[in-house]
Amino acid sequence: MFVPDYIFFTKGKGIHKDYLQSFELALRDAKIEKCNLVTVSSIYPPGCKRIPLEDGIKYLEPGQITFAVMARNSTNEPNRLIAASIGVATPADETQHGYLSEHHPFGETDEKAGEYAEDLAATMLATTLGIEFDSNTAWDEREKTFKMSGKIVKTYNVVQSAEGDKNGLWTTVIASAILLPRNSELDAKYKKNNLENRIIQS
Repeated sequence: MFVPDYIFFTKGKGIHKDYLQSFELALRDAKIEKCNLVTVSSIYPPGCKRIPLEDGIKYLEPGQITFAVMARNSTNEPNRLIAASIGVATPADETQHGYLSEHHPFGETDEKAGEYAEDLAATMLATTLGIEFDSNTAWDEREKTFKMSGKIVKTYNVVQSAEGDKNGLWTTVIASAILLPRNSELDAKYKKNNLENRIIQS
């Protein structure tokens, strides 16, 4: 097995009369339908480099076993709001791991679903790093506390939402983080050994 060196994020939506086909269409929209996806839990590997979707999908082959953190939600209830979001929190010390979180709510906007997932990831990382905080305060306040500690360098989220099809077709949304092994072409492009280039600004 490997510790991933690269990660990219994607999202998609699919609508179809069959539940499974709506999921397939969401995967197509996210450009990861050709992979055999293996869902994994939520550790952001130490030193893992975030790359754009356009670069990541170049290294996916049909049938490839591909590890992914995935949030997924579906409904066939007309006009019901659904979302799928991935939250990310990475530490300042790149020798330590970060966290990814999955959130798949009903009735939440993009902003609310994304912030909740981001909050989950940041809180898990903060507890690992021993950052003291008040869990009862709003996310905005805790975010400031986390980042002022100097131990958490970045948090962000990726979210896909949709309203259920008005005619009752299945609507599926996904948000996913795709984990890739080391690649010499990507190493050269992103100067992976240069610590100044290890984090892409969202």
